[in-house]
Amino acid sequence: MKANITYTSNETDNKLIVSAYRKLLRYSKSMVTSSDSKKIKKAFRISLDAHKNMRRKSGEPYIIHPISVAQICVKEIGLGATSIIAALLHDVVEDTDYTLEFIEKEFGPTVANLCDGLTKISGVFTPGSSLQSENFKKMLLTLVDDMRVILIKIADRLHNMRTLDSMSRSAQLKNSSETIYIYSPIAHRLGLFSIKSELDDLYLKYTEKKVYKKIKKKLIDSKSERDKFIRRFIRPIKKKLVNNNLDFKIKGRTKSIYSISNKIKNQNKDFEEIYDIFAIKIILNSKLE
Repeated sequence: MKANITYTSNETDNKLIVSAYRKLLRYSKSMVTSSDSKKIKKAFRISLDAHKNMRRKSGEPYIIHPISVAQICVKEIGLGATSIIAALLHDVVEDTDYTLEFIEKEFGPTVANLCDGLTKISGVFTPGSSLQSENFKKMLLTLVDDMRVILIKIADRLHNMRTLDSMSRSAQLKNSSETIYIYSPIAHRLGLFSIKSELDDLYLKYTEKKVYKKIKKKLIDSKSERDKFIRRFIRPIKKKLVNNNLDFKIKGRTKSIYSISNKIKNQNKDFEEIYDIFAIKIILNSKLE
């Protein structure tokens, strides 16, 4: 099968697609070879052709989704060229006439295996499935030979959650439930803490919107004061670390909206009474003893 590349006749769509693709190339520039770039371009063109008549519920061209998943893979997870290619193609076999054999012929067995693993995972979530979340997590972690399948699937779920506004209420609740019980714990287990926190917050956004908005507003309103406090808190610690000639990074961060919401519920307090809403992280670069 050959990819007859046609852009949409809609100029707005064209600009959106080109902008997203160029952003992906910028993110991946430092970690791919010229040979990789050619393969990524080929994967983009095949995906563009495969999804050319498809749109998401939001109305945007479907190709924006695989490009966005690839962006998350490289920028937020740190995956390389093979994963970028698989992310661009991850819905091609499942949703279009392109075959796994075609993918293997064009990109080799590794990319084909990643696409096959992603298709298998999608098949796990069939309507009416009654498996418990813990069994789902175990299944996902044992279903595939290459952990990149799980990482790409987490990127796929993160983009779906980021764009859940256009979905029906029942779809929002279904996706949110799967996210908090399955994908968030797996992201945590794999050390993807910022992604885990965002997935948690997005779960709260679609299950308890008023609570989410209230805490978010309070965090925005108190940000300036909180940032000053964090800087004051860090200053003497940083001085001590410098005096001891330690190679370090020190960061302050506000805890997730979901985490703060749980503290408010569990402690039966108002936002203003919760003091444990930020954390300091110190990373020491030292030789192993």
